[in-house]
Amino acid sequence: MLIIKNGTILNVEKSKEEKMDIAIDNGKIFSIKKNIAPKKEDQVIDASGKIIAPGFIDAHSHLGLWGDSAGAENIDGNETSNPITPNLRAIDGIDPSDKVFQEAYEGGITAVAAGPGSANVLGGQFAAIKTYGNRIDNMIIKAPIAMKCAFGENPKRFYGSKNQAPTTRMGIAALLREMLAKAKEYSDKIDNAKKKTEEMPPYDAKLHSLIPVIKREIPLKAHAHKANDIFTAIRIAKEFNLKITLEHGTDTISIVDELVKEKLPIIVGPSLGHRTKIEVKNKSYKTAGVLNKAGIKIAITTDSPVVPLDHLPLCAALCVKDGLDKWEALKAISLYPAEILGLDKEIGSLSQGKDADIVIWSNNPLLVESFVEYTIINGEVVYKK
Repeated sequence: MLIIKNGTILNVEKSKEEKMDIAIDNGKIFSIKKNIAPKKEDQVIDASGKIIAPGFIDAHSHLGLWGDSAGAENIDGNETSNPITPNLRAIDGIDPSDKVFQEAYEGGITAVAAGPGSANVLGGQFAAIKTYGNRIDNMIIKAPIAMKCAFGENPKRFYGSKNQAPTTRMGIAALLREMLAKAKEYSDKIDNAKKKTEEMPPYDAKLHSLIPVIKREIPLKAHAHKANDIFTAIRIAKEFNLKITLEHGTDTISIVDELVKEKLPIIVGPSLGHRTKIEVKNKSYKTAGVLNKAGIKIAITTDSPVVPLDHLPLCAALCVKDGLDKWEALKAISLYPAEILGLDKEIGSLSQGKDADIVIWSNNPLLVESFVEYTIINGEVVYKK
């Protein structure tokens, strides 16, 4: 058993600091108590004067799909041969040997949702993974975790440059509706065939991959910056009775009153860096705080590799500087992304029975001078400064 003693725990579920010890066994948090007496055979980490935090989570990234310091031969984030590719699986492209994985866990980020970029109307399946390992199959928390779709400038630019649909926002919405309608029909035929009331339809990989979306088992992960694209995403999700999460949400600060009615989670960012195109002209560190105070559940994203994944705590800190409560900022990179991904029973906070994804910091993670001293993933010390 691994025992962490004498540290100050960031209890994100209760928004308070606690002096507690943590016992870890078989990759899980076994107990959290005031004083745990270690046995002779136990491994002990003395965290005196240190801060113990849950491993941080980025709910929207492309980790391992854009090779660091690599050319086109190791860039695998967008399959731009066709705007409709829901049958793609992130796990078939993610490269755990990429240096950015090491930077992530050394920076206190222990889990991410990773998947295709936003070139396609339907880009493929996201996966939730741990950031430590050398074989993706052993790093998966859940796959698929969501289905990527994209609205606005990116699909227009990629396919408009080829004089191929979609070249307009109307075209994007039309293609998405067409595929969802076909997937619903396909799914119904399979269900009826199982009941012996209809013949099994010919296998279609694209339609089959959308069945979990149609059945509300996973959400559409909707890339949308502009307000009109956000409303189109919501409109289509309602038409087909789908689960949906809003990704980026740059213009959400201007439509907060409408979004409060929808009660949808929003993964905000990336806010760090230049406004590189007209869609992100309104990006601001204030957005997270405004949405949070309105009662909207948020997570903060780096959109890695747009912003390096290990900068996730910095992104949260900059949101605090512009109005987000510090505890809400910590939750926005731990508990809330876990809840949005539907993984809060496994990760996202320090709680008995959850995965032992724990990071020991020199000081509060929101302070820029703080650094990681230990990273523990699935109960294993994977980094020690």
